[in-house]
Amino acid sequence: MTAFGADRGLVADWPALVDAWRGAYLPSMDRVRRGELPWTPLDALHRSSFDELAVRFGIDAALDEEARRWCVDRWHRLRPWPDTVAGLTRLRKRYVLGTLSNGNVRLLADLAKHAPLPMDVILSAELFRHYKPDPEVYRGAADLLAVPPGGVMLVAAHGSDLAAAARTGMRTAFVVRPLEHGPASAHDTTPPAAVDLAVRDLGELADRLGA
Repeated sequence: MTAFGADRGLVADWPALVDAWRGAYLPSMDRVRRGELPWTPLDALHRSSFDELAVRFGIDAALDEEARRWCVDRWHRLRPWPDTVAGLTRLRKRYVLGTLSNGNVRLLADLAKHAPLPMDVILSAELFRHYKPDPEVYRGAADLLAVPPGGVMLVAAHGSDLAAAARTGMRTAFVVRPLEHGPASAHDTTPPAAVDLAVRDLGELADRLGA
């Protein structure tokens, strides 16, 4: 985003804007979960949050439609953690791999292609018209895979996501991502107590699962 601003001659506190944008992620989805908004894909929620932040950070008047779309599209171009592609490649030799994210289908497909991530299936909250941690997402994923929830393992770095999956009967694995919120963050990396596995990275997960 700093380069985006420099290219357009815009001055703003870009790290603070990005942090605030990420901070709007859960509250925006919760509005859908509470029924305050009808079902709205994550791209549209990201766009709404960005437009509000553009006003707050004083850049609203300088942004045209193309610039706003470019910013939202950055969520489709995120770089994977260094262990991700190699770890998933190992796991895929033995298991069916899929996403199960609150991201909409196109966002996830773009992420998988951009990384590239070796996925067998793209599963999204959009398919079930619910956002995690609503149980419909986890149960719906198991149904589409034609297995009972206990035949699915959710792998995530977020304890609340894993706890919700476990309540539906899924197996769970916690992957530590200490830098997820930046080097200055006090992000808690303690593994949730009830997970089936807790690992340092996806390579260790592949080791533990015999892949």
